[in-house]
Amino acid sequence: MADHDAEFTAYVVQRRAQLYRLAYLLCRDTHRAEGIVQIALTKLYAAWGRASRVDGIDAYVRRIVVNSHLDDTRRPWRRERVRETEHLDGPAATPLGVEEADALWSALRDLPVGQRRVVVLRHYWGLSVEETARDLGISTGTVKSQSSLAVHQLRRVLDPATSTGERP
Repeated sequence: MADHDAEFTAYVVQRRAQLYRLAYLLCRDTHRAEGIVQIALTKLYAAWGRASRVDGIDAYVRRIVVNSHLDDTRRPWRRERVRETEHLDGPAATPLGVEEADALWSALRDLPVGQRRVVVLRHYWGLSVEETARDLGISTGTVKSQSSLAVHQLRRVLDPATSTGERP
């Protein structure tokens, strides 16, 4: 195993700069290129026993980099960041005090499981409706309705003075 790691390390030290340049030429983004190289090297390490015996190892590794880039472009949602303007409810203007935070977590625990999952993914993790639906295996309409019911319930429990008592 030590020889395996030493051979792999020696190869990476020798070729990493070339692999990075290839990845950069494919995506034209330094951060994405670094990620692509890391993914490719992880795949290479997992297959090193077989790959190190291949005659054209450089071609083999370049193919891994190209395939890793293709995988990356096929899944752009992994790179997407939710913008502040896309949030229905913005962050709190001031941090919550201990009592308010305890009340919030208590109110969240009292929500039905489905509503709690939607609230955590949508409002705590900042996922979009589509991402939340995909992660939970439900429709976007269900995400919207569960979110609406949960937010209404949280408002009713946390600030009864502003709640009208009617469902949205």
